[in-house]
Amino acid sequence: MRQVKSTWLAYVAMAMVIVASLAVQAESEMKPFILASTTTGDIADQIDGVKSALGGKGFEVVGEYSPYPTAHIIVVTNDTLKKAAASHDRAGYVAAQRVTITKVGDQVQIAYTNPVYMGAAYRVKADLSGVADALRDALGAEKEYGPEEGLTAEELEKYHYTFGMEYFDETNKLASYNSYKEAVAAVEKGLAAHKGDTSKVYRIDIPDSKQTVFGVSMAAKGETGNKYMDESFIMSEIDFKPLRATGHLPYEILVKGSEVEALHGRFRIAMNFPDLSMMGANSFMNIMPSPDAIMDSLTLAAGGDLIDDF
Repeated sequence: MRQVKSTWLAYVAMAMVIVASLAVQAESEMKPFILASTTTGDIADQIDGVKSALGGKGFEVVGEYSPYPTAHIIVVTNDTLKKAAASHDRAGYVAAQRVTITKVGDQVQIAYTNPVYMGAAYRVKADLSGVADALRDALGAEKEYGPEEGLTAEELEKYHYTFGMEYFDETNKLASYNSYKEAVAAVEKGLAAHKGDTSKVYRIDIPDSKQTVFGVSMAAKGETGNKYMDESFIMSEIDFKPLRATGHLPYEILVKGSEVEALHGRFRIAMNFPDLSMMGANSFMNIMPSPDAIMDSLTLAAGGDLIDDF
């Protein structure tokens, strides 16, 4: 009887260890977006209050825009994000976090990008949980959302959508200049001229690092006439769930030293939509030309030369 009891206790103990292990594993999974709150009314009614709350928690608003009538995006940074952005020569992407106000039917969704998720995806080792806490204190945090299942930091650090798809460090090289100063000036000039049907949303210069990250909006007009680079078109195809992933926008151009680059579209889209299906309605198939179209627009904005495909 003692042996049976001991065996039973051993099984119970083992089960408890497994349950605890699964709980820790679940807690370590992250999603790219955090819903702060929902309300009713108009987007315009929320903008000033959101910006005031962010400023009260030490965030600097570096840019804002409305990519389409049902969305408004506020881009913020702070000293912690800038310090993390200087941690390696491609970490500049993490400097900007996006706060979004999106109208879906009668509901207004206030949300923001998950800085811990973004940090892991950009291979930043700095602890950004304090930034997440500050965003929560400013705006609230009802739940993380995006894909049905989250990703761990380890999975994000080596993430790519599938075999043959690009990783974080397999970027699009847009242009090359003689110096960091010249590269930054060229991007400023290109965006001011709306080259590639682009516009500047924000610019963040990373202290103690020859990195500058630009936020870029893209709307097909005269120069490209290509709907596949248009952010409204792309989002109409992939951002279809009840909770909108508006914080996927805007895209970025990164100046690192004398080089100008952008994340490859197949990585940049997949990191925020990792469960997007390959084929069917609302799938990658519907935007298959978009990564190349985005690269062409950003290349023109950076003052680079387009490469003809043969």
